[in-house]
Amino acid sequence: MTRFTSLALGAAFLSSLTYALPSNTPLNTPRYNNVKNNCGPPPSYGTPHAISRAQAVVDVFKTSWDGYYTYAFPSDELEPVNNTASNSRNGWGASAVDALSTALLMGETETVNQILEHIPTIDWSQTSDEVSLFETTIRYLGGMLSGYDLLSGPLSHLADDPANVDALLAQAINLANNLSYAFETPSGVPWNNLDFATRGNDGSENGLATVGTLILEWVRLADLSGNETYRSLVHKAENYLIAPSPASSEPFPGLLGTNINVTTGLFTDAKGGWVGGSDSFYEYLIKMYIYNPRYELLRDRWIAAADSTIKYLTSHPVSRPDLTFVAAYDGTTLRLRSQHLACFDGGNFILGGQVLGIEKYINYGLALVEGCHDTYTSTATGIGPEQFAWDPTSVPANQSGFFNTSGFYITDPSYDLRPEVIESFYYAYRATSDPKYQDWAWEAFVAINATTRVGSGYSAITNVNAPDGGDFSNFQESFWFAEVLKYSYLIQAPEAEWQVSKYGKNEWVFNTEAHPVRVSH
Repeated sequence: MTRFTSLALGAAFLSSLTYALPSNTPLNTPRYNNVKNNCGPPPSYGTPHAISRAQAVVDVFKTSWDGYYTYAFPSDELEPVNNTASNSRNGWGASAVDALSTALLMGETETVNQILEHIPTIDWSQTSDEVSLFETTIRYLGGMLSGYDLLSGPLSHLADDPANVDALLAQAINLANNLSYAFETPSGVPWNNLDFATRGNDGSENGLATVGTLILEWVRLADLSGNETYRSLVHKAENYLIAPSPASSEPFPGLLGTNINVTTGLFTDAKGGWVGGSDSFYEYLIKMYIYNPRYELLRDRWIAAADSTIKYLTSHPVSRPDLTFVAAYDGTTLRLRSQHLACFDGGNFILGGQVLGIEKYINYGLALVEGCHDTYTSTATGIGPEQFAWDPTSVPANQSGFFNTSGFYITDPSYDLRPEVIESFYYAYRATSDPKYQDWAWEAFVAINATTRVGSGYSAITNVNAPDGGDFSNFQESFWFAEVLKYSYLIQAPEAEWQVSKYGKNEWVFNTEAHPVRVSH
């Protein structure tokens, strides 16, 4: 089969998923009752011990929100050391929008309504800063769509004013309309970094993750709004990823390069892995199949990537052969290094294995979870580093002992309030019901709380292998609310319809920012 034919088939398949709905006509969204699986009894969740832990996470959420709301709202982030505000996400209130779905799942009514009062006031057309299509999609668009799904469904009682619920969808449409010019390229592969004032962009390349992590949110918006333009834009871009060219950009079946020429749609390298810049593209392949089983082609691409990862990228450190890591690659040359960001991979393999009913993926994911757990338990703070490696030919002299004991050495010791390790603990627990994963998540949460708490909130730190965490970076990321606190809560919380099902049949799917959206019906 020629390269051209493969692309044409991919385009035809994705085009077949475009439904004949009138443009700009909202769909009726029913109110939902809790969904019960018919695959046997659910695991035993919500023990008193776990519930007390869940409440402790809620208390940390309240502390974080109070600091942000007092000193930074409606700016994007809190700088907790000196009680000031930061605007790294265009000044639209990133922490507020990112916190909405977590506040909803926790039942924090006052916080929910503070956020709901803010969102209708946002003018998406006004910003003096560069706009990231990727970050804006996963945080703002994903956050509002998730809030709309939850508040027009099982959590409708938490909204004081129903008009604010309607405003979530209206504002999601407004935001997407402001972003949509990004797709006006010769190929349809969008620009990522946008200048709203001039409708400009920053160049001719985009990345695998920043192109491939749009489809869930934009398709959900199409389904809720009835406007098929949103679906067609991301389908066209996705075609270049599921049928990549040139052939050299796919060094292993299903595993791709990172950078894409926006003019031609061609990949410009063959470097990648389950690391930043590529990671959430692979994540969304299986999640789109969960969202709508008609995305069989994306499911098959996930299977190809998963099988190649197991066959070609699996790596065991020479000093700790009991650990399993996933290597990065440059062409077919492996790079024995990884990142905290990549530690979502265990959870994604577990989720894929559950949904597909394939045990080897679950078992592989659990092995990856063990490896990432070790990056936490090996450091002085009990928190994993931003980047690490296990290449025995490049071990720094001052970390040789650490490498011999831990199986890796630290290449970037910072911690930016990242969620990925706890995220994978969550999926491991939901699949196995083994309480050790609850314990691991709790231990990580306690370590993070002890080390990053400062001033009016929580801050990124500079050195996880210093007993006190080094210095504070004075920055409380919006995904602290969306991801770290959500996964730390959900792994301890009682059963609910949005919890990931042990049996592979899910009514909700989490976007890469941990915002749950209702699957397509």
